[in-house]
Amino acid sequence: MIYLDYHATTPCDRRVVEAMLPWLSDSFANPHSDSHAAGRQVAEAMNGAIESIAGAIGAPASSLLMTSGATESINLAMRGVMTHPRNRRNHMVVCSTEHPAVLDVASDLQRSGVEVSHVRVHPQQSGGEAAPGTIDLDALAAAITPDTALVNMMLVNNEIGAIHPIREVVRIAHAADALVHCDATQAIGRIPLDVAEMGLDLVSASAHKFYGPKGVGFLVAGGGERRVRLRPQIVGGGQQQGLRSGTMNPAGIIAMATALSLAKTSADPHGGESARIETLRNQLWDILRGSIDGLEINGPPLSDRSSRVSGNLNFHLREVEGETWMAAAPGVAFSSGSACSSSDPVASHVLLAMGLSESQARRSVRMGIGRMTTSDEIELAGRELIDALQRLRLT
Repeated sequence: MIYLDYHATTPCDRRVVEAMLPWLSDSFANPHSDSHAAGRQVAEAMNGAIESIAGAIGAPASSLLMTSGATESINLAMRGVMTHPRNRRNHMVVCSTEHPAVLDVASDLQRSGVEVSHVRVHPQQSGGEAAPGTIDLDALAAAITPDTALVNMMLVNNEIGAIHPIREVVRIAHAADALVHCDATQAIGRIPLDVAEMGLDLVSASAHKFYGPKGVGFLVAGGGERRVRLRPQIVGGGQQQGLRSGTMNPAGIIAMATALSLAKTSADPHGGESARIETLRNQLWDILRGSIDGLEINGPPLSDRSSRVSGNLNFHLREVEGETWMAAAPGVAFSSGSACSSSDPVASHVLLAMGLSESQARRSVRMGIGRMTTSDEIELAGRELIDALQRLRLT
């Protein structure tokens, strides 16, 4: 199997596994058992890892909450702000191309009485300077009202790799005294993230998107100029200032810190790992379009490094649906959209929001290239994908 689905998840880096293993078997004590040395040893290592995470993303350690992953972090951020008893605002803004983890929470809050506005992105055929699939800042400014408590804006889109102008989003939201929650899950390890410099109030992420283990993530909540109040979503035990109760996961947190340290050195979009991944992505695109007529890129141009992450390839075919192509090429792992909604038969909401037809969206695929991908794998994958499409044309 040639793995080209790095946006869905990444393999756990062996260096991360090595850092994690001792805290699963040798030093296994509960970090909240401070009455004995074994517990204090684990707590010290875990707290050091949290400090490391904070330093890597430019946030105070006191603002970090350890969670089971981005979905929990997103729920805590959105529900925590909107349902806090001291929140007097009842309006929230989301980008129309957010991950289902954000959109589903917004829909649930809307059913309970919260007002939600969905803001459009620039269409595929925009014809202007703005990159396709990025947030329409004018529409965002128009959507914010004096009653807006929270603006939810991902940094990198999980399907088309579009990089949103997050600093401008923050400027517009803060001018109305609204908080900004950023799902940075697809950004870490691909582009630089500095929470303080970007002015973000809340940031969600999952370790398994940057070569860490599944089941661990974090939420940055506050620590900047604006106070962030959260209503806890998990109670019982009072850990993490009572904002996220439950025994913490030292091995996972230490692994996440290790993965983040490695990822930070890879996030320069103009060099190092990102440059190598971009070369491989372009190699694959050249192979495919050299033998398959009518391929068209979805999202920002591949050459636009400021608007598209290096490892993302999303495009539509002329005649075959993405799901059909995937089934015909079992030796290559890729997808037709978000991993969290791939079982849903509807066309990608991201592509539809960009103005693609339902037929174009269904004929689209997403390929993600990452740290472990090799040039030989790209060549093999290209040949298998081309052969599979030729077989489909003969049936």
